[in-house]
Amino acid sequence: MLIMEIFIAKRSLAEQVAGKLQEQISLGKYQVNEKLPIEPELMKMFGVGRSTIREAIKVLANSGLVRVQQGAGTFVADAIAGKEPFEQRLKRANNTDLNEVRELIEMKIAEKAAQNRSDKDVEEISKHLRNRKEAAESGLMRECIEADISFHLAIAQASKNEILADLYRSVANHLKNWFLDFYVDTSAFKRTYHLHEELLNNIIKQDAKAAWNTAAEIVAPKSY
Repeated sequence: MLIMEIFIAKRSLAEQVAGKLQEQISLGKYQVNEKLPIEPELMKMFGVGRSTIREAIKVLANSGLVRVQQGAGTFVADAIAGKEPFEQRLKRANNTDLNEVRELIEMKIAEKAAQNRSDKDVEEISKHLRNRKEAAESGLMRECIEADISFHLAIAQASKNEILADLYRSVANHLKNWFLDFYVDTSAFKRTYHLHEELLNNIIKQDAKAAWNTAAEIVAPKSY
C-alpha cells in the first residue's frame, strides 16, 4: 500500500449530513429520545434541500441511530456510534483513520502470511505483483491500483486469519477509491516495487520476522 496525504473522501451530500448529525449525537448535543430539529431547521443548518435531509435521516435510521415517528418527528434512538454498520462507517472515514487501521494490521498480516502461506498463495501473490509492475511501467493507473490492492489482499488471504482478511478487504475497498482520486501517475508505484518484491521473497522463504519488517517499511511515510 501507499501512504497518501489527507484529503476529503468523495461522499454524497446526504452522507455528509448524516455524518455530521451522527457526530453531534455521539458528542451529546442530542440525547437519547430527544427530538431532532424539524426539516426546515436542518435544511437551514446544513444549507441543503429537503430531499438531502430526508435521505440523511434515512441513513441514520437504517443504522439504528434514530427512529422516525410518523407525525411526531425524528428521535435519537441510540447515541452509541458503534451501532452503525461497519461498511457505512468506513464510507465516511477519512484517509488518516483508514491508514492507521491498515498500518496496525499490515505487519501482522505479512508475518502470518510468511508462517502460513501455501504454494498456491505464493503463485497468487506473485501474479498480482507482476501485474502491478507491468501496469506501473506502462503508466496504466487504474490497472496498477487494482493490482496493488490485489497483491496486498492476496497476502491477507495467505495469512489464513479470516477476520484479518475480511477487515483488510473492507478497508482496502475504500482506499482503492481514494487512490484513484489522488494519484495522477504511477511513479510512486514504480519507486516502491523493490519493497513489494522483497516482501514477496520474505513470504516465500517463510521468514516471518523479515516479512514484518518489510511490511513496516512499506507503510512508513519515509518510503514515499
